[in-house]
Amino acid sequence: MNQKLQVISASVAALVLTSLPCSPQSADFYAGKQIVFLVGGNAGGGYDLYARALSRHMGRHIPGNPGFVVRNQPGAGSATAAAYLASVAPRDGTTIGAVFPGVIIGPLLEEKSQSLFDPTKFQYLGSADSGTRVCITYENSKIKSFEDARTNKAIMGASAAGGSTRDYAYMNNITAGSQFEVVSGYKGTVDIFLAMERGEVDGMCGLDWTSLKSQRPDWLRDRKLNIILQNGAGSEPELDRMGVPTAWTYIKNDADRQAVEMVVSQQIFGRPFLAPPGTPAGRVKILRDALMSTLSDPQFLEDAAKSRLDVSPSSGERVQEVVEKLYASSRETIRRAKDIISPPS
Repeated sequence: MNQKLQVISASVAALVLTSLPCSPQSADFYAGKQIVFLVGGNAGGGYDLYARALSRHMGRHIPGNPGFVVRNQPGAGSATAAAYLASVAPRDGTTIGAVFPGVIIGPLLEEKSQSLFDPTKFQYLGSADSGTRVCITYENSKIKSFEDARTNKAIMGASAAGGSTRDYAYMNNITAGSQFEVVSGYKGTVDIFLAMERGEVDGMCGLDWTSLKSQRPDWLRDRKLNIILQNGAGSEPELDRMGVPTAWTYIKNDADRQAVEMVVSQQIFGRPFLAPPGTPAGRVKILRDALMSTLSDPQFLEDAAKSRLDVSPSSGERVQEVVEKLYASSRETIRRAKDIISPPS
């Protein structure tokens, strides 16, 4: 064989090997290793609960049965954790993350986030849940319905910019006519719940319905909450039966509807899990397959049920597709979406 043919043969062989879904080296890689599961929210929050439940089972679905350790890195609506994953974390498949959906769409809508990381570069492993977000008020609030919120002011607790509790409150003010006074700066939903109990705030918006059910089931049981609005691509049957209106009832402007559709599309990946950019394809496939297997594992589902965690998985490929579609949105829709989640000037 002449030298040119040898080069071509070697190139073809390399291409075939790199295109294999999982090489033996990738399959053996995790033996004796530990995977860090970085959570961009506080301990005890909804994202933390999902990560800890997954960490108890996911290793069984990975060749080599690695251990898992969960680490919390809250801050800036989980942008701190996302920035770490993008620029500092090892890119060998030994670190994965759980971040808020808002941090994935944030750089598209907030100029200051663009230099920190590019969400389209992450390797999405999948999502544990896709669902609806709600606005709630506590039992001692005068705001008992969304109609009340359209005619009276309510103080709503919120995290930093990029967090759904802040963005959704402003979005409902601008597009659905509520009069929420947004108080930002809380670390997460656990702190806002405490503020509600103390009477510092009336309630919050942008809370995942599944998180509410898992974090405060006693409040729901004892009817300590008013669930006044649901935000989602459609409507949640459970909330429909409770008579909770959707935001779409109040949004009449077509431009606003398109912008809201863009913002709420992040709920398709309501509990996103991802690996750093540049993680080898073979290890991404292992992690994606392991996540999907875990989310249908009877032992995990039993564990999730005990913690009241809803499971409605989306594949890594599906999440990757949705993120890329979001970043291909028209300038006009992006501009309006930015406007509706921003404080009034």
